[in-house]
Amino acid sequence: MTWRYGRWTVEHALPVGPATRVAQGERVRSGDVIATGGVITKVELVGGARSVGVAAEDLDRVLRVRPVADVRRGSVLARTGRRFARAATSPIDGRLVHVTVDGDLCISPVVDEWRVLATIDGTVVRSDDAAVAVEGECWSLQGIAGYGPDAVGGLGLAADSPADTLAAGRLDVRLRGRILVGGARMTAEAVTRAHACGVAGVVAGATPAGGLRVLYGDDVGASGRASFGDVPTILCLLGFGSAPLPAEVWEPLAALSGERASIHTASARLFVHAAADSITAPGTAPALALAADHASVRPAEDLGGPNALLLDADR
Repeated sequence: MTWRYGRWTVEHALPVGPATRVAQGERVRSGDVIATGGVITKVELVGGARSVGVAAEDLDRVLRVRPVADVRRGSVLARTGRRFARAATSPIDGRLVHVTVDGDLCISPVVDEWRVLATIDGTVVRSDDAAVAVEGECWSLQGIAGYGPDAVGGLGLAADSPADTLAAGRLDVRLRGRILVGGARMTAEAVTRAHACGVAGVVAGATPAGGLRVLYGDDVGASGRASFGDVPTILCLLGFGSAPLPAEVWEPLAALSGERASIHTASARLFVHAAADSITAPGTAPALALAADHASVRPAEDLGGPNALLLDADR
């Protein structure tokens, strides 16, 4: 867990069936929409090739609508002939999501829309239906776990010291759109209030493990990333419970306050889009230790002794 300025490649995984995505080689900025799509439900199967009287492999040349396009009920999906025309039409309002190998057309209602944001400034080096990857230079701080969707906003302090708790009383709508940095811990109540006030994301040393279930229920996967949806964004830098931030982490966070920042939850990283000389990166990783009760992480100098288990902070 150290600050580093360098060239990073950030991969943004996409849900199934993106409707749009940026092309490889394009330049993007953090916060730009790099892919969009919809959440679909039950699929209606329409006989495409059979309905218009062509072989499945020839259906593409008579399609009037391409996959991932929205259609209305009665829209012509494919058509052959003129005087004695044959057509396949959509039975519902929805989206053409797939064409099967047998020439059938899959139409599904769209119940929600999603979008994926770039988390760094840079160049798109990969763009396909599985992921969009962006490469660029910025400051990065590695955390231990990220939850919720990726977040982009101005970096701001919401604590007076690295040992403070992020308090719900300090949060209001004036902080909308920011990524807030707490101290040793964030409570579930504070994160919920931050989300309600429109805060982009919350960063702190730790969060109570039980609070994650309050916020996400059973929606947190093994990777620590919640599915797309209206949920808050959290980045834990050190662990769970309570974990005061070492000076090597806190001081650069304070110095970078006000800069554009982003949280990439899949990699549990905080990116800050500031000049390379904005701060001086610590020469070594902070020394951390696990407390005797195994419930919190502390800077090693605060614990010491035989009851502290030293940790590798650079993992």
